Amino acid sequence: MKTRLCELLGIEYPIIQGGMAWVATAELAAAVSNGGGIGLIAAGNAPADVVRAQIQKAKSLTDKPFGVNVMMMSPFVEEVMQVIIEEKPAVVATGAGNPGKYIPSLKEAGIKIMPVVASVAMAKKMEKDGADAIIAEGTEAGGHIGELTTMVLVPQVVDAVSIPVVAAGGIADNRGAVAAFALGADGIQVGTRFICSTECIAHDNYKQAVIKAKDRDAVVTGRSTGAPVRALKNKLTREYDKLEKQGASFEEIEALGVGGLRRAFEEGDTQTGSLMAGQSAAMVHEIQPCADIIKSYFDGTEAIIETITSKLK
Repeated sequence: MKTRLCELLGIEYPIIQGGMAWVATAELAAAVSNGGGIGLIAAGNAPADVVRAQIQKAKSLTDKPFGVNVMMMSPFVEEVMQVIIEEKPAVVATGAGNPGKYIPSLKEAGIKIMPVVASVAMAKKMEKDGADAIIAEGTEAGGHIGELTTMVLVPQVVDAVSIPVVAAGGIADNRGAVAAFALGADGIQVGTRFICSTECIAHDNYKQAVIKAKDRDAVVTGRSTGAPVRALKNKLTREYDKLEKQGASFEEIEALGVGGLRRAFEEGDTQTGSLMAGQSAAMVHEIQPCADIIKSYFDGTEAIIETITSKLK
């Protein structure tokens, strides 16, 4: 399946692996790229030297294009962007802020820029500022989220911009992929499904929590702070909910989550760790190699389309 995204990035399948903090390491990014998609290293709040080491490690694991996801709220964003310009990964995806000031220097270095957006207005601005593609992420996704659903957001962004649009949020299998392309997307971004990949180095407890998740287990906390996050419910999310209902300050709520991702990822703490995952977790049932996961999103799509066509006759 060839789309504008494939042409833009030089990839076989129009699929991007989401930039999940801690989870999206060089190992995962390289495996996704080797499987025909494009993998992203998550910079998160990591300092520049850590990001450089991850990029160099990915280069040793794949000769395919890969990228880095940069969280614009990071205290190290300036230094991280400089490292990226020096190391020249194929693409940069950004989230949690406006990357506009960095776009000219990234493009000058030959790096494609794909901001994650949660609104039509932001998509338009990013296109105007020179973005090469837009990742339109619905609220079904894991981690930091917006308010609009994927089904509502993607077609509006497609209609509003002329550059390729990648659909993200809640895309769990080939049915979701077909739906995304029906909405006008040129590609899909998948995060939660890749947590449960062979190459992902997250603690097995984290992976098993995703596999065991039911339809209502991916909950949102932090709405009162203006920075809502979706994760699997556990003791930590219940504590968040309790503090928010008590009207706790932003600082108190933020302090509760310090180190939560590390506890989940490294230690396998499924109670006080932050198990960031999207609503699609309930549709993840096994651990597979990245290459097999990628193919599963595109195998059988013709049969799905034929079934849809027959229903519309």
